[in-house]
Amino acid sequence: MNQYLGQHPDLYMAKKEMHFFGRDLHFGPQFYRRDRDAYLAEFNAWNGQAHAGEASVWYLFSEQAAAEIKAFNPEARIIIMLRDPVEMLYSLYYQFRADGNEHLPTFATALSAQEDRRASRNLGRRTYLCQGLVYDEVAGYTAQIRRYFEAFGRARVHVVIYDDFAAETDVVLKGVLDFLGVDSTRIGDSFRVVNGNKSAKSPLFQAILGDPLVRGTAIALRSWLPRPVFTALQKTESQLLKFNARPEKRPRLDPDLRASLKCQFQPEIERLSELLSRDLTHWTRDTALKPLVA
Repeated sequence: MNQYLGQHPDLYMAKKEMHFFGRDLHFGPQFYRRDRDAYLAEFNAWNGQAHAGEASVWYLFSEQAAAEIKAFNPEARIIIMLRDPVEMLYSLYYQFRADGNEHLPTFATALSAQEDRRASRNLGRRTYLCQGLVYDEVAGYTAQIRRYFEAFGRARVHVVIYDDFAAETDVVLKGVLDFLGVDSTRIGDSFRVVNGNKSAKSPLFQAILGDPLVRGTAIALRSWLPRPVFTALQKTESQLLKFNARPEKRPRLDPDLRASLKCQFQPEIERLSELLSRDLTHWTRDTALKPLVA
């Protein structure tokens, strides 16, 4: 969605995953968080487009981000995309395995370690967000969305269901563009898959790039470096990580574990369905969600 929006002539999308808001998110020292000036500098390439925005996934999980965004810009428009929590968490686990936040060898062992993670135990050397390792809390959509409804009002919050987006990308994108008040006829007709599951070609190289000592030292030096130099180093790192990544299909989630998780999240999905006035209880059964027809 971030990439597709950035292709629209009336929209400017800044660097993804900056996580400027959400001061209750306790990222490790190897995670670069911008101050206000550095954050605003990421919008320097804005060229008069109707809207400028950015996408940072942990704003939804944060208990403070909604209020901070409201204080920063009361007129902001919020787009939230939700995925079946079981599929989302399984995908998140593999994302964390790829970037070093998770070190446990299976999804099941990671789920069983959640109480340890709540107490900041059983973490890996490269863990940068232990809050994200409490997987059950990440899937608490209802309270998370309610914070944005309360901060901005429902008219300024647009919720997208991932299943709809995957099934009818053009229809869902048109709805988002209408929500933003820009020309929704100006969309492409080719939507290639972006940001699929990946693994590292060289785990050792990945570990070196993500090592907290290496990254923490580089980030600590940012105040001594001219901004263009630090930006160039960031781009080089991004290119190296991209070069070291390869597409990889996730293994099939164990059916018994899937069924257990679906049962566990049933009350949450019922609450979410009521909040959004849309029946999402398909997520609690082993059937596909029927896409929204617009």
